[in-house]
Amino acid sequence: MARQSCYQPVISRSLIRALYFEGKHRGVPMTKLVDELLTDSLRDTSGWQKAKEIEEKMASCSRQDRPVG
Repeated sequence: MARQSCYQPVISRSLIRALYFEGKHRGVPMTKLVDELLTDSLRDTSGWQKAKEIEEKMASCSRQDRPVG
């Protein structure tokens, strides 16, 4: 069965470069830096709330599909 793909935006090279050097400066991997920056920026937005609602619905659906025992 084919796996559903997620949208993956293209990030400009200059932004990738800045993230790389900032990650080096802070002593953290670039992926962790991106996660922290985006979480801090989006946490109190309507988009964050909508994504959380969908995530919770998906989690409850997957729990219902699991066999008990």
